[in-house]
Amino acid sequence: MSDKRHPFDVLNQLAALRRYARSLVRNPDDAEDLVHDALVRAFERKSTFRNGANLRNWLLSIVHNTHIDRIRRRRSSDARHQAAAEISERVHHSDPDQSIRLKQLRNAFFALPEEQRDALHLVAIEGLSYQDAAATLNIPVGTLMSRVSRARARLREFEESGRKLPDSTGHLKLIEGGRDDSR
Repeated sequence: MSDKRHPFDVLNQLAALRRYARSLVRNPDDAEDLVHDALVRAFERKSTFRNGANLRNWLLSIVHNTHIDRIRRRRSSDARHQAAAEISERVHHSDPDQSIRLKQLRNAFFALPEEQRDALHLVAIEGLSYQDAAATLNIPVGTLMSRVSRARARLREFEESGRKLPDSTGHLKLIEGGRDDSR
């Protein structure tokens, strides 16, 4: 129950929220992140809390719902990335150099930090507007634009370094020749 003098005293509920979050995610750092995200939601929706209601139960349900939302978002992101990988693997080019370069670019895309990769995927591959992509990721539009910009810059950097350095993979080297052109 909440205290009548302090109906929204979240600090007294932190231990229970942390215990529940740890039981959900089984990792102390992830549990802290989950509690933080849940508390942000709770404060955003503070007006929906009824005075006299059980604050602990209300907060625990927000922790639970935040956890479920994270799982859904992660699964959705994983499915998008898997679909993109399958599509790029099905693409066949007659030029083996181009095929290798495409594979390198795909690997560079997947090497981007997750938040940059998600933002770029939604805007560049799915064709969402910045506003729609930001709403999908539940982040401000400016943050989305920054992530897309940084992702594009990293891919451009990869492309430029790949053109300058033939051995951009670290273990594969593209060489000219190897075919008998005298036929």
